[in-house]
Amino acid sequence: MGILGDIFHKIFPSRHPANTQPTTGTAPAAPQAAPQAAPQTQAAPAAMDQVDVEQVLGNMQAQSGQQLNWRTSIVDLLKLLGLDSSLQARKELAAELNYSGDTNDSASMNIWLHRQVMNKLAANGGKVPADLKD
Repeated sequence: MGILGDIFHKIFPSRHPANTQPTTGTAPAAPQAAPQAAPQTQAAPAAMDQVDVEQVLGNMQAQSGQQLNWRTSIVDLLKLLGLDSSLQARKELAAELNYSGDTNDSASMNIWLHRQVMNKLAANGGKVPADLKD
């Protein structure tokens, strides 16, 4: 499981299909280990319940007591989720999401990463505000 999978596990409930199926558009990875729940059919995404990402993250921020700007900052989003927000971790996430830009231009990469993570959350059953995705 990659960093995007870690993000999904922090935001989506464990029973959510996004946590039981491999993510799309990622670099090749080893097959998932033992299934976490009863196998689901491929038709599951059509019937998947949406998770209000803004509400989940807002609740996490309220509980954390920190002032993190998760709505625009990939670093703050990763910190809020309790994940590694280092440049190396962000470069790994960029590779996982097939970033084709210069990873040494961290500002551009960070903006792209945040947008792509929000798009992936939306594509996998997350209700994401329109201004946070393409």
